[in-house]
Amino acid sequence: MEPNVGGLDRTARLVGGLLVALVGIVSLAGLLPLGSAVGTVLTVVGLIVFGTGLTQQCLAYRLFGVNTCKTR
Repeated sequence: MEPNVGGLDRTARLVGGLLVALVGIVSLAGLLPLGSAVGTVLTVVGLIVFGTGLTQQCLAYRLFGVNTCKTR
């Protein structure tokens, strides 16, 4: 499969996903009063977003025909 996440999109996913996951983990540790359900959801969503940036593959982009990678 060819990558469909690139450039600024990839950087935003890596940074944003990591931040969201960290907020979720901090919430699960009890340092933020968001609750364990919200902490779990934030952690999972953050890791998924981070993973799409890391692998440069996004299923939603593929389904809708979006590609932010520069052509080679």
